[in-house]
Amino acid sequence: MMEVRTSVTSRYEMLYRSTTGQEEAALAAATAREADAALHPLQDTTLGSLTMYVVPETSSLLPQGANVYVGKHRSALVRAGGSLAALQARLREVTQVMSFTASSIAAALSDRVPDGQLRPDARRYLKSSLGYEITFSLLNPDPKSHTVDWDIEGAVNRYVKPVLDKLSLVANFSVDSQILYYAVLGVTPRYDKESSSFLLSAHSLPHVINPVEARLGSSAASLYPVLNFLLYVPERSHSPLYIQDKDGAPVSTNAFHSPRWGGIMVYNVEAPASPQASLPLHVDVDMARVMEVFLAQLRLLFGLSREEVPPEFLLESPGNEGLADWELDHLLWAHTVENIATVSTTLTSLAQLLDKIGNIVIKDDVASEVYRAVASVQSAVTELSLGHLHAAFQASKEAVTSSERAFFDPSLLHLLYFPDDQKFAIYIPLFLPMAVPILLSLAKIVRETRQRTKEPTKMD
Repeated sequence: MMEVRTSVTSRYEMLYRSTTGQEEAALAAATAREADAALHPLQDTTLGSLTMYVVPETSSLLPQGANVYVGKHRSALVRAGGSLAALQARLREVTQVMSFTASSIAAALSDRVPDGQLRPDARRYLKSSLGYEITFSLLNPDPKSHTVDWDIEGAVNRYVKPVLDKLSLVANFSVDSQILYYAVLGVTPRYDKESSSFLLSAHSLPHVINPVEARLGSSAASLYPVLNFLLYVPERSHSPLYIQDKDGAPVSTNAFHSPRWGGIMVYNVEAPASPQASLPLHVDVDMARVMEVFLAQLRLLFGLSREEVPPEFLLESPGNEGLADWELDHLLWAHTVENIATVSTTLTSLAQLLDKIGNIVIKDDVASEVYRAVASVQSAVTELSLGHLHAAFQASKEAVTSSERAFFDPSLLHLLYFPDDQKFAIYIPLFLPMAVPILLSLAKIVRETRQRTKEPTKMD
């Protein structure tokens, strides 16, 4: 349920057919992964389309206990079993998982949905934007003890670039990196005698970000949301340092993420074998382990979580690309709906501003942007209803661009226009002191003129 003025209706169009000879040969593979790879060239690669293959109940492609296999692309293997109604219900469930669910649409429209109808993490995902900036930062608070070497350029090209290439349909991305020395977390960790280590509890983690963010400086001049990924090498006096969860158990990745901000990973350095080891110690960062954590956090920031998948579903790992084709479609569905809602809100706010200020001047270029935004959002809604995901998303992006250009046009700044009562309140204190002597002088001149006209004229 949405609010009264917001409603989203979903419609699925299902077509049934028999498999072709090539598909039969692909389905004869030994494993589901091999079958998915063989079926990929035979499928429809259109954004938003899904192909599901119903295999016999006794098929060896699906392991025992798994009724559905979802591949890396836009296909799934579904085990037949039970009645036809049960199979149709399973197919609908697969379709929702691979396209969009009610919770994902509610998260996209979180600004319009009452708090009681949202999941606790619904407002944790990144808002739709035309671009994002990703900043990788290495924090070395103790450079006298550690000389840290990280191959960030090679790691970005190897692990991050394939993911961003796939996400380029969603938005534009820029990546930069920096090294900050003497940057501390701002929270003193607690020493644990039993483990001879330092601990950061879950309730202290929110206080870690603010002191560090002041040193980053990445969001000061950015037009787009900035995603911060920090690798923190603890100082020698606080090593090793471990992060605890809410139950007091150590976090396996020794990292945490902050919604709509980024993530921090603590990278502990092995203590030297000899206490008399020369300083600083040289540290080579294992970038594969670090990037595995950061990419998992990036998925969480975009709302690509696999926790909602039913237990009988077997999901194939996306590999180096970071996300499957159907997950990309999942993201495009949500961002398209969010863009349409954003345009509606922006144009409504603009209309309310124009109604409130009667003497505002609307230039032709502003009016053209408004008309273009309305036409684009109508096109996006139409394409979305037809299932043309790529065209709908592109139209929604154009609508967002035009609506923001119109709303933020310098000629529409409300500070340039004042109500009449504010004009009187501003100008009366300025002109009244000057007007009083002028009016008194004019009154005196009028009186003297009248007196001269009343005096009789002397005749010789």
